Amino acid sequence: MWNQNILTEKIGIRYPIIQAGMAGGITTPELVAAVSNAGGLGTLGAGYLKPEQTRESIQKIKQLTDNPFAVNLFTPETPEVNDTEIAQANEWLLPFREELHISEAPEVKEVQTAIFEQQIQIIIEERVPVCSFTFGIPSKAVLQQLKENHIIVMGTATTVTEAKANEYSGMDMVVMQGSEAGGHRGTFLSSFEDAMIGTMALIPQAADQVNIPLIAAGGISDGRGVLASFILGAQGAQMGTAFLSCFESGANTQHKQAVLNIEEDQLAITSAFSGKPARGIRNDFIKKMKKHEKHLPPYPIQNTLTKQIRSEAGKQNRTEWMSLWCGQNPRSCKSQSVNELITSIVSQIENMQK
Repeated sequence: MWNQNILTEKIGIRYPIIQAGMAGGITTPELVAAVSNAGGLGTLGAGYLKPEQTRESIQKIKQLTDNPFAVNLFTPETPEVNDTEIAQANEWLLPFREELHISEAPEVKEVQTAIFEQQIQIIIEERVPVCSFTFGIPSKAVLQQLKENHIIVMGTATTVTEAKANEYSGMDMVVMQGSEAGGHRGTFLSSFEDAMIGTMALIPQAADQVNIPLIAAGGISDGRGVLASFILGAQGAQMGTAFLSCFESGANTQHKQAVLNIEEDQLAITSAFSGKPARGIRNDFIKKMKKHEKHLPPYPIQNTLTKQIRSEAGKQNRTEWMSLWCGQNPRSCKSQSVNELITSIVSQIENMQK
Protein backbone atom coordinates (compact mmCIF):
# COMPACT_ATOMS: atom_id res chain seq x y z
CA MET A 1 0.00 0.00 0.00
CA TRP A 2 1.25 3.48 -0.91
CA ASN A 3 0.50 4.82 2.56
CA GLN A 4 2.41 2.20 4.54
CA ASN A 5 6.11 2.87 5.02
CA ILE A 6 8.79 3.60 7.63
CA LEU A 7 7.53 7.17 8.14
CA THR A 8 3.88 6.31 8.77
CA GLU A 9 4.89 3.43 11.02
CA LYS A 10 7.34 5.50 13.06
CA ILE A 11 4.97 8.44 13.60
CA GLY A 12 1.82 6.32 13.83
CA ILE A 13 -0.26 8.03 11.14
CA ARG A 14 -2.50 6.58 8.43
CA TYR A 15 -1.33 8.72 5.52
CA PRO A 16 2.18 10.17 4.89
CA ILE A 17 0.68 13.62 4.43
CA ILE A 18 2.08 16.41 6.62
CA GLN A 19 0.64 19.87 7.09
CA ALA A 20 3.45 22.44 7.13
CA GLY A 21 4.08 24.35 10.36
CA MET A 22 3.07 27.76 9.06
CA ALA A 23 3.70 30.31 11.82
CA GLY A 24 1.79 33.52 12.37
CA GLY A 25 -1.65 32.21 13.33
CA ILE A 26 -2.44 30.05 10.30
CA THR A 27 -2.02 26.72 12.11
CA THR A 28 -4.89 26.96 14.57
CA PRO A 29 -5.46 24.04 16.97
CA GLU A 30 -8.55 23.30 14.85
CA LEU A 31 -6.47 23.00 11.67
CA VAL A 32 -3.78 20.87 13.31
CA ALA A 33 -6.33 18.53 14.90
CA ALA A 34 -8.38 18.26 11.69
CA VAL A 35 -5.32 17.10 9.74
CA SER A 36 -4.41 14.54 12.39
CA ASN A 37 -8.00 13.33 12.68
CA ALA A 38 -8.11 12.85 8.90
CA GLY A 39 -5.07 10.56 9.08
CA GLY A 40 -2.24 12.98 8.33
CA LEU A 41 0.18 14.81 10.63
CA GLY A 42 -1.01 18.25 11.70
CA THR A 43 1.67 20.72 12.74
CA LEU A 44 1.45 23.72 15.06
CA GLY A 45 3.64 26.53 13.73
CA ALA A 46 4.98 27.86 17.05
CA GLY A 47 7.79 30.02 15.70
CA TYR A 48 6.19 33.30 16.79
CA LEU A 49 4.30 32.05 19.85
CA LYS A 50 5.17 32.93 23.42
CA PRO A 51 5.76 29.96 25.77
CA GLU A 52 2.33 30.24 27.40
CA GLN A 53 0.66 30.46 23.98
CA THR A 54 2.57 27.37 22.87
CA ARG A 55 1.35 25.37 25.86
CA GLU A 56 -2.26 26.56 25.49
CA SER A 57 -2.30 25.63 21.79
CA ILE A 58 -0.80 22.19 22.45
CA GLN A 59 -3.35 21.49 25.17
CA LYS A 60 -6.20 22.58 22.89
CA ILE A 61 -4.94 20.28 20.13
CA LYS A 62 -4.84 17.38 22.59
CA GLN A 63 -8.48 18.08 23.46
CA LEU A 64 -9.42 17.91 19.77
CA THR A 65 -7.47 14.82 18.70
CA ASP A 66 -5.98 11.64 20.14
CA ASN A 67 -3.78 11.19 17.08
CA PRO A 68 -0.11 12.21 16.65
CA PHE A 69 0.69 15.83 15.81
CA ALA A 70 3.82 17.97 15.57
CA VAL A 71 5.06 21.33 16.81
CA ASN A 72 7.41 23.29 14.56
CA LEU A 73 10.01 25.64 16.05
CA PHE A 74 12.42 28.12 14.49
CA THR A 75 16.02 27.35 15.35
CA PRO A 76 17.12 30.69 16.89
CA GLU A 77 19.00 33.25 14.83
CA THR A 78 20.63 36.04 16.84
CA PRO A 79 21.99 38.78 14.56
CA GLU A 80 23.51 41.91 16.04
CA VAL A 81 21.17 44.86 16.43
CA ASN A 82 22.46 47.73 14.26
CA ASP A 83 20.78 51.00 15.30
CA THR A 84 21.78 52.84 12.12
CA GLU A 85 20.36 50.06 9.94
CA ILE A 86 17.13 50.03 11.95
CA ALA A 87 16.74 53.80 11.74
CA GLN A 88 17.13 53.68 7.96
CA ALA A 89 14.59 50.85 7.65
CA ASN A 90 12.13 52.78 9.81
CA GLU A 91 12.51 55.77 7.51
CA TRP A 92 11.58 53.62 4.51
CA LEU A 93 8.63 52.12 6.42
CA LEU A 94 7.31 55.47 7.66
CA PRO A 95 4.93 56.12 4.70
CA PHE A 96 3.18 52.78 5.33
CA ARG A 97 2.86 53.51 9.05
CA GLU A 98 1.46 56.97 8.41
CA GLU A 99 -1.11 55.68 5.93
CA LEU A 100 -2.23 53.04 8.45
CA HIS A 101 -2.23 55.55 11.34
CA ILE A 102 0.46 53.69 13.29
CA SER A 103 1.87 56.26 15.69
CA GLU A 104 5.35 54.91 16.36
CA ALA A 105 7.89 52.27 15.37
CA PRO A 106 8.26 49.16 17.55
CA GLU A 107 11.14 48.79 19.97
CA VAL A 108 13.77 46.34 18.76
CA LYS A 109 15.40 44.32 21.51
CA GLU A 110 18.39 42.03 21.35
CA VAL A 111 17.29 38.64 20.06
CA GLN A 112 17.17 36.06 22.85
CA THR A 113 17.04 32.24 22.78
CA ALA A 114 15.12 31.93 26.06
CA ILE A 115 11.71 31.51 24.41
CA PHE A 116 12.99 28.66 22.22
CA GLU A 117 14.46 26.91 25.27
CA GLN A 118 11.18 27.28 27.18
CA GLN A 119 9.23 25.92 24.20
CA ILE A 120 11.47 22.83 24.12
CA GLN A 121 10.66 22.17 27.78
CA ILE A 122 6.93 22.62 27.15
CA ILE A 123 7.05 20.16 24.25
CA ILE A 124 8.71 17.62 26.54
CA GLU A 125 6.31 18.25 29.43
CA GLU A 126 3.27 18.01 27.15
CA ARG A 127 4.60 14.84 25.50
CA VAL A 128 4.23 16.16 21.96
CA PRO A 129 4.83 13.22 19.56
CA VAL A 130 6.88 15.09 16.92
CA CYS A 131 9.03 18.24 17.06
CA SER A 132 10.19 19.75 13.77
CA PHE A 133 12.71 22.51 13.14
CA THR A 134 13.18 25.21 10.48
CA PHE A 135 16.06 27.67 9.82
CA GLY A 136 18.79 25.34 11.04
CA ILE A 137 19.66 22.51 13.39
CA PRO A 138 19.46 22.97 17.16
CA SER A 139 22.24 21.79 19.45
CA LYS A 140 22.92 18.09 19.93
CA ALA A 141 21.94 18.55 23.58
CA VAL A 142 18.46 19.77 22.57
CA LEU A 143 17.96 16.91 20.10
CA GLN A 144 19.22 14.36 22.62
CA GLN A 145 16.86 15.67 25.28
CA LEU A 146 13.89 15.36 22.93
CA LYS A 147 14.86 11.87 21.81
CA GLU A 148 15.39 10.70 25.38
CA ASN A 149 11.76 11.69 25.94
CA HIS A 150 10.65 9.60 22.95
CA ILE A 151 9.87 12.63 20.76
CA ILE A 152 10.50 12.21 17.04
CA VAL A 153 12.70 15.01 15.65
CA MET A 154 12.31 16.30 12.11
CA GLY A 155 14.60 18.76 10.33
CA THR A 156 14.32 20.93 7.22
CA ALA A 157 16.76 21.10 4.32
CA THR A 158 16.92 22.85 0.95
CA THR A 159 20.08 21.16 -0.37
CA VAL A 160 21.60 17.68 -0.21
CA THR A 161 24.38 19.08 2.01
CA GLU A 162 21.79 20.35 4.49
CA ALA A 163 20.03 16.98 4.39
CA LYS A 164 23.30 15.24 5.26
CA ALA A 165 23.84 17.70 8.13
CA ASN A 166 20.38 16.88 9.47
CA GLU A 167 21.09 13.15 9.30
CA TYR A 168 24.48 13.58 10.99
CA SER A 169 22.91 15.60 13.81
CA GLY A 170 20.57 12.74 14.69
CA MET A 171 17.31 13.89 13.08
CA ASP A 172 14.86 11.03 12.59
CA MET A 173 13.62 12.42 9.27
CA VAL A 174 14.02 15.55 7.15
CA VAL A 175 11.73 17.76 5.08
CA MET A 176 13.33 18.43 1.69
CA GLN A 177 11.93 21.85 0.79
CA GLY A 178 12.01 22.62 -2.92
CA SER A 179 12.20 26.16 -4.27
CA GLU A 180 8.48 26.11 -5.18
CA ALA A 181 7.53 26.42 -1.50
CA GLY A 182 5.56 29.37 -0.19
CA GLY A 183 6.71 31.59 2.66
CA HIS A 184 10.18 31.23 4.15
CA ARG A 185 12.41 28.31 3.22
CA GLY A 186 14.73 26.59 5.66
CA THR A 187 18.09 27.32 4.00
CA PHE A 188 20.89 27.53 6.58
CA LEU A 189 24.21 26.34 5.11
CA SER A 190 24.39 28.37 1.91
CA SER A 191 22.93 31.50 0.36
CA PHE A 192 19.24 31.52 -0.45
CA GLU A 193 20.05 31.94 -4.16
CA ASP A 194 22.35 28.90 -4.24
CA ALA A 195 19.66 26.75 -2.59
CA MET A 196 16.91 27.48 -5.14
CA ILE A 197 16.62 23.83 -6.21
CA GLY A 198 13.24 22.55 -7.37
CA THR A 199 11.49 19.65 -5.66
CA MET A 200 11.76 17.43 -8.76
CA ALA A 201 15.57 17.71 -8.75
CA LEU A 202 16.11 17.90 -4.98
CA ILE A 203 14.32 14.75 -3.78
CA PRO A 204 16.04 12.05 -5.88
CA GLN A 205 19.49 13.53 -5.25
CA ALA A 206 18.87 13.57 -1.51
CA ALA A 207 17.38 10.06 -1.60
CA ASP A 208 20.63 8.78 -3.11
CA GLN A 209 22.73 10.37 -0.36
CA VAL A 210 20.66 10.20 2.85
CA ASN A 211 19.33 7.18 4.73
CA ILE A 212 16.69 8.76 7.00
CA PRO A 213 13.14 9.18 5.61
CA LEU A 214 12.66 12.19 3.35
CA ILE A 215 9.53 14.35 3.21
CA ALA A 216 9.00 16.22 -0.05
CA ALA A 217 7.78 19.82 0.12
CA GLY A 218 7.33 22.70 -2.29
CA GLY A 219 4.51 23.11 -4.81
CA ILE A 220 2.59 20.00 -3.71
CA SER A 221 -1.17 20.55 -3.56
CA ASP A 222 -2.92 17.36 -4.69
CA GLY A 223 -2.67 13.61 -5.13
CA ARG A 224 -0.49 13.90 -8.22
CA GLY A 225 2.14 15.84 -6.27
CA VAL A 226 2.01 13.45 -3.32
CA LEU A 227 2.38 10.35 -5.50
CA ALA A 228 5.19 11.99 -7.47
CA SER A 229 7.00 12.61 -4.19
CA PHE A 230 7.06 8.88 -3.45
CA ILE A 231 8.25 8.02 -6.96
CA LEU A 232 11.12 10.51 -6.55
CA GLY A 233 12.27 8.82 -3.34
CA ALA A 234 10.41 10.54 -0.49
CA GLN A 235 8.36 8.70 2.13
CA GLY A 236 6.07 11.61 2.89
CA ALA A 237 4.75 14.86 1.42
CA GLN A 238 4.37 18.17 3.23
CA MET A 239 1.89 20.80 2.06
CA GLY A 240 1.43 24.37 3.24
CA THR A 241 -0.57 26.55 0.85
CA ALA A 242 -3.11 23.80 0.16
CA PHE A 243 -3.97 23.72 3.88
CA LEU A 244 -3.81 27.52 4.20
CA SER A 245 -6.93 27.85 2.04
CA CYS A 246 -8.91 25.29 4.09
CA PHE A 247 -11.83 26.34 6.32
CA GLU A 248 -9.96 25.43 9.53
CA SER A 249 -6.93 27.57 8.69
CA GLY A 250 -6.37 30.72 10.72
CA ALA A 251 -5.24 32.73 7.68
CA ASN A 252 -7.45 35.80 7.38
CA THR A 253 -10.12 35.92 4.70
CA GLN A 254 -8.18 38.37 2.51
CA HIS A 255 -5.17 36.04 2.45
CA LYS A 256 -7.27 33.00 1.57
CA GLN A 257 -9.13 34.84 -1.19
CA ALA A 258 -5.88 36.18 -2.60
CA VAL A 259 -4.44 32.66 -2.86
CA LEU A 260 -7.61 31.32 -4.46
CA ASN A 261 -7.72 34.09 -7.07
CA ILE A 262 -4.16 34.44 -8.29
CA GLU A 263 -2.08 32.65 -10.89
CA GLU A 264 1.39 31.16 -10.66
CA ASP A 265 3.11 34.12 -12.35
CA GLN A 266 1.86 36.64 -9.79
CA LEU A 267 4.29 35.57 -7.07
CA ALA A 268 7.58 37.06 -5.92
CA ILE A 269 10.40 36.30 -3.51
CA THR A 270 10.98 39.13 -1.08
CA SER A 271 12.99 39.97 2.03
CA ALA A 272 11.03 43.17 2.61
CA PHE A 273 8.64 41.81 5.21
CA SER A 274 10.99 39.82 7.42
CA GLY A 275 14.61 40.26 6.37
CA LYS A 276 14.66 36.67 5.10
CA PRO A 277 13.65 35.69 1.54
CA ALA A 278 10.11 34.32 1.31
CA ARG A 279 7.68 33.59 -1.52
CA GLY A 280 4.37 35.42 -1.56
CA ILE A 281 1.87 37.24 -3.74
CA ARG A 282 3.41 40.28 -5.41
CA ASN A 283 1.87 43.49 -4.05
CA ASP A 284 2.54 47.18 -3.54
CA PHE A 285 4.67 46.71 -0.43
CA ILE A 286 6.99 44.25 -2.18
CA LYS A 287 7.31 46.51 -5.24
CA LYS A 288 8.04 49.68 -3.26
CA MET A 289 10.53 48.01 -0.89
CA LYS A 290 12.39 46.01 -3.53
CA LYS A 291 15.06 48.68 -4.09
CA HIS A 292 15.89 48.65 -0.36
CA GLU A 293 16.02 44.88 0.18
CA LYS A 294 19.81 44.55 0.26
CA HIS A 295 20.06 47.17 2.99
CA LEU A 296 17.32 46.00 5.35
CA PRO A 297 18.07 44.53 8.80
CA PRO A 298 18.26 40.72 8.84
CA TYR A 299 15.61 38.35 10.14
CA PRO A 300 14.07 38.49 12.73
CA ILE A 301 14.75 42.24 13.19
CA GLN A 302 13.02 43.37 9.99
CA ASN A 303 10.14 41.03 10.86
CA THR A 304 9.70 42.96 14.12
CA LEU A 305 9.78 46.31 12.30
CA THR A 306 6.99 45.32 9.88
CA LYS A 307 4.81 43.36 12.30
CA GLN A 308 2.49 46.29 13.10
CA ILE A 309 2.20 47.20 9.42
CA ARG A 310 1.19 43.67 8.43
CA SER A 311 -1.24 43.34 11.30
CA GLU A 312 -2.91 46.72 10.82
CA ALA A 313 -3.08 46.23 7.04
CA GLY A 314 -5.02 43.02 7.69
CA LYS A 315 -7.43 44.78 10.03
CA GLN A 316 -8.00 47.56 7.47
CA ASN A 317 -8.36 45.13 4.55
CA ARG A 318 -5.27 46.58 2.83
CA THR A 319 -3.96 43.45 1.10
CA GLU A 320 -1.42 45.55 -0.80
CA TRP A 321 0.62 45.81 2.42
CA MET A 322 0.11 42.31 3.85
CA SER A 323 2.53 39.38 3.65
CA LEU A 324 0.44 36.99 1.55
CA TRP A 325 2.64 33.88 1.57
CA CYS A 326 1.88 31.39 -1.18
CA GLY A 327 3.58 28.50 -2.97
CA GLN A 328 3.91 28.15 -6.75
CA ASN A 329 0.83 25.95 -7.18
CA PRO A 330 -2.09 28.21 -6.21
CA ARG A 331 -4.39 27.00 -8.99
CA SER A 332 -4.74 23.63 -7.23
CA CYS A 333 -5.84 25.21 -3.93
CA LYS A 334 -9.53 25.20 -2.99
CA SER A 335 -11.82 26.53 -0.31
CA GLN A 336 -12.71 23.27 1.44
CA SER A 337 -12.43 21.39 4.70
CA VAL A 338 -9.27 19.55 5.70
CA ASN A 339 -11.16 16.27 5.51
CA GLU A 340 -12.27 17.03 1.95
CA LEU A 341 -8.69 17.87 0.94
CA ILE A 342 -7.15 14.70 2.37
CA THR A 343 -10.00 12.51 1.11
CA SER A 344 -9.49 13.98 -2.37
CA ILE A 345 -5.72 13.35 -2.25
CA VAL A 346 -6.20 9.74 -1.17
CA SER A 347 -8.83 9.17 -3.87
CA GLN A 348 -6.60 10.65 -6.57
CA ILE A 349 -3.66 8.46 -5.58
CA GLU A 350 -5.73 5.28 -5.44
CA ASN A 351 -7.31 6.01 -8.83
CA MET A 352 -3.90 6.60 -10.39
CA GLN A 353 -2.64 3.29 -9.04
CA LYS A 354 -5.45 1.19 -10.55
